[in-house]
Formats: sequence, C-alpha cells, structure tokens
Amino acid sequence: MSRMALAAKQGGAAGIRANGVEDIQAIQKTVDLPVIGIIKRDYEDSDIYITATIKEVKELLDGTTAEIIATDATRRVRPYREDVGELLNMIHGAGRLAMADISNLDEGIAASRLGFDIISTTMSGYTPYTPPIDQPDFDLVKELSKRVSTPVIMEGHTTEPGQVVQAFQLGAFAAVVGGAITRPQQITARFTKAVDEYRRGNDGKEDADA
Repeated sequence: MSRMALAAKQGGAAGIRANGVEDIQAIQKTVDLPVIGIIKRDYEDSDIYITATIKEVKELLDGTTAEIIATDATRRVRPYREDVGELLNMIHGAGRLAMADISNLDEGIAASRLGFDIISTTMSGYTPYTPPIDQPDFDLVKELSKRVSTPVIMEGHTTEPGQVVQAFQLGAFAAVVGGAITRPQQITARFTKAVDEYRRGNDGKEDADA
C-alpha cells in the first residue's frame, strides 16, 4: 500500500485514506500527505466495522500519527453499545481530526452537531435504510453541503474524474477515490466492459445490415 500511496501522490493526490496500523505506518514513511486512518474489524453484535469501537481508535492514536481518524457514524447500534460521542471525544482529546462516515442527510446533520470535523458520504447505499446505489450519492453531497458548515467529502462508487468535478460543483470539500485507483481489476474491468458493449452493439448492427 505504501507504493500505491506514492503513486497516488505522484499523480496529484492531496491525501490518503488507509486501513490498519501497519499500512498507515508504511504509508507515512513513504509520503508526507495527510492520512485518514481507519481500522476495519467485524463484530458479532453490530454491522458497524469501520473504526467501530474505542479499541480501534486507541490503536490508531497509539500506533500512527494519522491526522484524521474516520469512524462509522451511522445510527446503527455500535459494538458493545458504545456511543460514537465517546470515540469523537477520544480523537479530539488526542489532538486529531474526526471524520464521520454517514449514509444519509439526518446522520450527516447529527454528526455535524455532535462536533465532527469532516463528514463523508461513505456509507450511503450500505445501510439497510438507504437504497443500493451504483454511482456517487450526488443528492446527499448537495444537501449536506447546503445544510451543514462542516466540510463534506464525497466517498463511494466514484469511478470517473467527471464525478469528482461534479462533487465540487455541488459543494464538496474533497472526494475520496478508492478502488478506481487502487484496484487494477476494477480498472481493467471498465475497459473490457466498454469493449464488450461495443462488440455487442456492432454485432447487432452487422446482423441488421445482413
């Protein structure tokens, strides 16, 4: 991941979102960009897995110097029924910025009122009460940008540069682009899909001409 981070910096990225203490440490040794740190961990008593508990926050604070710590701030029940406010206070107490990964407008407003420094649309389409999506949630970006003064980051299902431009036009502070940059199989699949669609269309045209 440190090489991915270096490539991203060389391409003009302004920051890196990374998962796990070891990866974050390696990235911070390689590039001098701000890091959004998370730890993904599954729990039996909750669907929340992004920096879900105080334990993960402590690991990030003790093991990294990530400038920003992101946590799931959806309304779902947290592991051990912890309160997201406890995690927020812990992050701020260590002098770091706190980023709220939310799934809808109400959660974004609540996170802003609670005192989060950044709000991200990361979880839109991934909670039981938000509809599945296959592109960025532009409506959520637009409404959040109008309703809160907290910086809004667009994250999730971003595959094209034009989508990032659209996010800025709607008021976003920044955008996180994940698999479209870091997963070669997804990049390859976009090209092969375009070729397959062309071939199917061309075959139909040839049949019609015949």
